[in-house]
Amino acid sequence: MNRVGLAMAVPLALGLALPLASFRPNRIAAGESHYLLALHPLAAVLLAGFALAVIVLRRKTVLPLAAILLWLALMGWVARDLALGAAAYARVTPGPGFWSVLVAMLILLVDALAHQRPGPLLRLGILAGMAAAILLMLHGGLWDSVSYMQEYRSRSASFWREARTHLTLALGSFAAATVAGFVIGALAHRLASLRAPVVGVLTLIQTIPSIAMFGMLMLPLGWLAAQIPALGISGIGMAPAFVALFLYALLPMVANTLAGLSAVPANVTEAARGMGMTGPQRFVQIELPLALPILLTGARIVLVQNIGLATVGALIGAGGFGTFVFQGLGQTASDLILLGALPTVALAFAAAVVFDAVIEMTGRGRT
Repeated sequence: MNRVGLAMAVPLALGLALPLASFRPNRIAAGESHYLLALHPLAAVLLAGFALAVIVLRRKTVLPLAAILLWLALMGWVARDLALGAAAYARVTPGPGFWSVLVAMLILLVDALAHQRPGPLLRLGILAGMAAAILLMLHGGLWDSVSYMQEYRSRSASFWREARTHLTLALGSFAAATVAGFVIGALAHRLASLRAPVVGVLTLIQTIPSIAMFGMLMLPLGWLAAQIPALGISGIGMAPAFVALFLYALLPMVANTLAGLSAVPANVTEAARGMGMTGPQRFVQIELPLALPILLTGARIVLVQNIGLATVGALIGAGGFGTFVFQGLGQTASDLILLGALPTVALAFAAAVVFDAVIEMTGRGRT
């Protein structure tokens, strides 16, 4: 068995040894554990067959993709069976056994993708197909008895409102930081005397904890709101969260802009100069296209970072998926926590896959 198979053996074994799901008569009651072997002996046999297939048909992308979808469907069927005849406020929550096996399948998927190295368009197709299959599963009601969907149904309006807020914070600060970071990085590239001070200040900003940053921004933004009420901002809410995300995003963008422009071979720019191209022409037609993959890498870092950090903005009333995370923490409701955490992880993962594909296509276009 290869090292990936060995790495999967532990979570697969835990999937059989640990509870697959827990049933609770209500959100705060103690849960009753249910194991895969007791619930679905046939599913346990299929899980063992999957482990064998890993050894025989290792590194086949279709195997983990199908396995992940079947495993998610199994959880929906198990939840439906456990909730049958129970009160409306009963909860069926995926247990550690479910998550352990899912981790094993994801390990296999990553290994298969790394081995087969599908092209960027195929990776985007896989992402779109998986997302469509999961959304169809959710829309079709297969997971209606799972606790996360019960939390969602009771908060569907606020969920989509917070989703819009989260995307506004993450994408808005991403766009602003991408433009500003590129301009600052390009200027620092042209003026060597600016590089050390600019990078030093941005590095210092990056070391400030997010909670401290929000607190530091509340006073000046509150003062500004009092002086110019027409701005429509305040010391809490969207404004400090947006500014904090913007400031945190500057360093990756500036650093990658500097790295990308510095990586352009000097002989290429000299040849362009010898052809009579002006400075702006060289920058737009030569330097920028050659530096684009590195610039996009910086943008990828910024977007993924901002999607995650936007969650913390809920602490100062900015909204977003963090609202559910902190409500869940306050109520000791793990289902509510994951209602906010899982979409955040999914958004960050999708953004990373899309940007990786775009970066690869851009890099191929240069060669």
